[in-house]
Amino acid sequence: MKRRELREHVFQLLFRVEFNSSEEMDEQVSMYFDGVREEETLAEKDETYITEKYKKIVEKIPEIDEMLNASAKGWKTSRMGRVDLTILRLAVYEMKFDEDIPEKVAINEAVELSKKFGGDESPAFINGVLAKIAGK
Repeated sequence: MKRRELREHVFQLLFRVEFNSSEEMDEQVSMYFDGVREEETLAEKDETYITEKYKKIVEKIPEIDEMLNASAKGWKTSRMGRVDLTILRLAVYEMKFDEDIPEKVAINEAVELSKKFGGDESPAFINGVLAKIAGK
């Protein structure tokens, strides 16, 4: 599976964090993969990659949200749309904690995700916040 497709799966799984308690997330992860398997064949290594990356991001959410709150002028994570917030969390994780992904790639992929899943203003908002974080 291509890295972009893997990233979309991580995004979709991470998005569920906004609607479920941490206790419910193990069940949500299982349900997510059950649904994916009905639609497509998912290699075990891809499922492992998605799950591990998702868990690493969730562990870093408090740290990531601090960076976002410090960088998004006039916007706190509590006021951001859930799609944009999820995309930003994924991108900041890739920029700051994932050494396999160059910063520019993380930003570009986040903008692409925002075009697919976000609103009309999302790409510009995502790009602006991430550019500011990249400059720090």
